[in-house]
Amino acid sequence: MSSSLSNRLKPSHLRLIRAINDWGKLQLAADAVGMSQPAASRMLSDIEADAGGALFDRLPRGMVPTAVGAAFVRRARIILAEVEALDSEIEQLRTGLSGAVRVGAVTGPAVGALVPALTQMRQKAPEIRPTVEVAPSVTLIRGLEEGRFDFVLARLGANNDTRSFHAYPGRTEEVSLVVRSTHPLADRVVSLSGTLPFEFVIQEPGSPIRTALEKSFLEHRLPTPSKVTNSSSLLIALSYIAVTDAIAPQTREVAQLLTRTNSALSVIETEEDITVSSFLVLHHRHHPLSPLAKNLLHEVLQRM
Repeated sequence: MSSSLSNRLKPSHLRLIRAINDWGKLQLAADAVGMSQPAASRMLSDIEADAGGALFDRLPRGMVPTAVGAAFVRRARIILAEVEALDSEIEQLRTGLSGAVRVGAVTGPAVGALVPALTQMRQKAPEIRPTVEVAPSVTLIRGLEEGRFDFVLARLGANNDTRSFHAYPGRTEEVSLVVRSTHPLADRVVSLSGTLPFEFVIQEPGSPIRTALEKSFLEHRLPTPSKVTNSSSLLIALSYIAVTDAIAPQTREVAQLLTRTNSALSVIETEEDITVSSFLVLHHRHHPLSPLAKNLLHEVLQRM
């Protein structure tokens, strides 16, 4: 193939050559690619001039590719398949039906809102490549500021500059007390005072669930739990309560998921409410969302 041909070749040329091979007649090929026969004839002549020889033998029964023409048709099919795949991929990216998206969430909203939203998105857009990180709010907000997330479901801290974010209201969460199924209080409704003899395995002081739990004890004029193992790891909490009578406070959505999927776990319901402060759905004002991130954000907000 000459340098002149490689410089001048366009997808429209390739489509014409493919159509001539498929239909065997110039008029039918021209109709197939949406041009007049004279225009198709001129285009074919130009291509053959640049190629240095005929691409098709003109026979009474129709146009048959020469050896050069057959090689041309073979390569045209490959190139056009890639071009058409590129068109499709660009359209999917433009409409938010393909591409990568990275989001973060604290545990409760990840289970209650983000996973259902991703499941729905996957049905509509099977080619998406989502990454989900579950972490404390401080880690998520820092990642959002650094551009590592498209958006997050988290709680703003006192030191966060709220002017940096677009925020959408989330919802408050209720806390349930997860225990092993053989725990003395399993599947019972008890007062908070009834849980004080037992050890708690819970996130560090200042975390939302820890704060909500301690606030509820204090509001009901009760001492806060004295026997506490501090860990933000759900895996550690589950391992601990599996072999002890410790209690692991979790958001209700997480507790329901755990007990639904593991018959060795149960819940203690309390007479008093334990309510966690509202989370927000946040994205950075100066980091525009991709079409895919916008679609996923819409699905998440539908579940608020």
